[in-house]
Amino acid sequence: MKTADVPITDELAGARGTRIKIGIGGWNFPPWRDNFYPKGLPQRRELEYASRHLATLEINSTFYRAQTPKVYAKWRDETPPGFVFSLKAPRQVAEMRKLAGAGAQVRGFLFGGLAEFGDKLGPVVWQFPPSRKFEHDDFAAFLDLLPPELNGRPLRHALEVRNETFLCEAFLELAHARDAACVFTDSPGYPNFADLTGDFVYARLMRSRESESDGYPAQELDAWAERARAWCEGSAPDDLPRVSDKPKAASSPRDVFIHFISAAKARNPAAAMALQGRVK
Repeated sequence: MKTADVPITDELAGARGTRIKIGIGGWNFPPWRDNFYPKGLPQRRELEYASRHLATLEINSTFYRAQTPKVYAKWRDETPPGFVFSLKAPRQVAEMRKLAGAGAQVRGFLFGGLAEFGDKLGPVVWQFPPSRKFEHDDFAAFLDLLPPELNGRPLRHALEVRNETFLCEAFLELAHARDAACVFTDSPGYPNFADLTGDFVYARLMRSRESESDGYPAQELDAWAERARAWCEGSAPDDLPRVSDKPKAASSPRDVFIHFISAAKARNPAAAMALQGRVK
């Protein structure tokens, strides 16, 4: 069989429209050619394959360099209906000394071709370095720079903070006022908190293990499936850490995005598919 003839079936046909979308970070990683992509699949078809076995992918390359509208359109066209991309915003924005002055960079990225994704554009992740401390007025001014829509479509923003100064009610209030989600991570190295501030939930899971064929033990995947369902139904899991001790009443159903990233990266596709199977 020629490499171009490797068949790709759509494993999620009919199930991709659910509110819970589970995926991985990126799609080009050499070790996945041994345990995720079928033998003989050309590298140029890896996005095609990944998008038919997972409901979402987080694009990491945009953290280092924005792509062209032509590239975004190509990625859109290689993926099936109902598939959703999320993107990491450029680190040059998050690393600016004063976030309030990032208007040109923010506009350049958001209006520099992301509209090509159409309805396949999911959340934009703004990841701040551990050195970024919470400064109320500066962060408020930054959030005011983030548009709520792009070409008439809602634009979702997720905030990943990695400094403990953000673990305060003031930050949560700012995020909630702008309907931005606070990213939950299970990282052992960064603060993790599951306070709900937006109309969607965004989680980045970073504890996959090489010793586990599915990345995480079965009981941990079962627990994440329960949390995902709770988030989706509008409630908050009671077994995750939160900053605020204010009781949260159940709200409207939420879209949930969960990506397995870093750690034992070779296991992440298996982890995502195992979790995906639990929440169908």
